[in-house]
Amino acid sequence: MTLSATQRAPATVPWLAIGAGCLIAMLTFGPRSAIGFFQLPMLADRGWSREDFAIAIALQNLFWGAGQPLFGAVADKFGTAKVLVLSGLLYATGLAVTAFAPSPLWLTIGSGVLVGLAVAAGSFGIVLAAFARRVAPEQRSFVFGLGTAAGSLGMFVFAPLSQGLIDTFGWADSLLVLSAMMLLVPVLAIGLRGNGSRPKLGKAEIEQTMGAALREAFATKSYLLLTSGFFVCGFQVAFITAHFPAYIADLGIAPVWAVTALALIGFFNVIGSIASGMIGQRYSKPIFLALIYLGRSVVVTIFLLVPASPATVVVFSIVMGLLWLSTVPPTNALVAIMFGTKYLGLLGGLVFFSHQIGSFLGVWLGGKLYAQTGSYDVVWWLGVGMGIFAALVHWPIREVPVQRALGPA
Repeated sequence: MTLSATQRAPATVPWLAIGAGCLIAMLTFGPRSAIGFFQLPMLADRGWSREDFAIAIALQNLFWGAGQPLFGAVADKFGTAKVLVLSGLLYATGLAVTAFAPSPLWLTIGSGVLVGLAVAAGSFGIVLAAFARRVAPEQRSFVFGLGTAAGSLGMFVFAPLSQGLIDTFGWADSLLVLSAMMLLVPVLAIGLRGNGSRPKLGKAEIEQTMGAALREAFATKSYLLLTSGFFVCGFQVAFITAHFPAYIADLGIAPVWAVTALALIGFFNVIGSIASGMIGQRYSKPIFLALIYLGRSVVVTIFLLVPASPATVVVFSIVMGLLWLSTVPPTNALVAIMFGTKYLGLLGGLVFFSHQIGSFLGVWLGGKLYAQTGSYDVVWWLGVGMGIFAALVHWPIREVPVQRALGPA
């Protein structure tokens, strides 16, 4: 018997837990998505280079990715709330260290290591795994969309908030304000105590060890394809998050349009994420993902070829926002379909680690190649090619549970 036939969960949606998780996703995704606004004032004040900044943020993405499967495994075993409390404390400390950083090394420790680990422990990947254990399989894609949309809302809220704080208090004091806000995360974690009402598991899933789950995943072709494709998502979105404000400034467009751009990406990502969750419940998730990646490549190509203006920035931001994190609900839902929810935090975290390796390269190459060429064009076009690759590898993914030797309990 397949997993889908043995898993059952209550039909009602635990809205208190869903609401708490969505607020946490908004808070943990918000400040790191607005980090690009701090780049130019920070570098002007400290005398550092764009490459120094890029290395710190690239490492943030790498530590986020490396930490996600580890924190996911801890959450799978001991409950989500404990991990979220740690996330809030690490986040507050990391932002405070960044505010007082006297050198690029301390910038890397604060924004790179501490914030990276904090987001790993509290991002929507951890939250979505907690959601999956609280709702029926047929509800997962939709609540995954809600959780992802909440993270997107953080981008919409924190983009103008961060720029407003910088204009009023300066970049360093603004980071301290954001640091204090992260202390709300441990409070909200109360709503996600325990592991919820788990679905009924088959005997094969009950008896499966963590090592067996890892061997099973890495022997599954569709899982490997999904993991390789998610690498591209990280490359594309992290590059834009970290470097788009500076790119717009290089084009001679007023800074207000950079704020507008990231706010629009965040706002329309809310729409795109919720729509993605709903579409993923009704249609083929692999084909839908392939179309998203192909759409990104088309949008970036058009943006690079037309003359730059505030109008093109707005249109690009709206369309890219619809496609921004719309990959997350179907990707996480596919992992749950293939392997069930017992080790979803771990297996979903490993897929996300691939995403964050891509994020590291996108941010780091953006700074490195800019330092060498004075332009971001090479990285933009590299992202276009990767989007086509991702579309191709998602097409043959099979949306079915793995078959296991043991029968149901």
